[in-house]
Amino acid sequence: MAEQPVGQILDALGVMVHLDEGDLPTDAYVILKIVKADGTVSMSNARSEALDWITRLGMVTAAQALENSGYIDASTDDDT
Repeated sequence: MAEQPVGQILDALGVMVHLDEGDLPTDAYVILKIVKADGTVSMSNARSEALDWITRLGMVTAAQALENSGYIDASTDDDT
């Protein structure tokens, strides 16, 4: 399996992020669901070069908490 940049893959999947003016993304951790040619399903991950293991663990833990809580960013909530 050859390594390849994930930017075009994420673009093709329609992955978007909301950033406000002046926001500076510093790290990324990407989890991908992969369907193999034989139909089996697996997972893969990728990370930005400078992302250390403890920050990566914190990002995954925070993402899991957000997904499990149904968190809604107040700045994008139409009811406020």
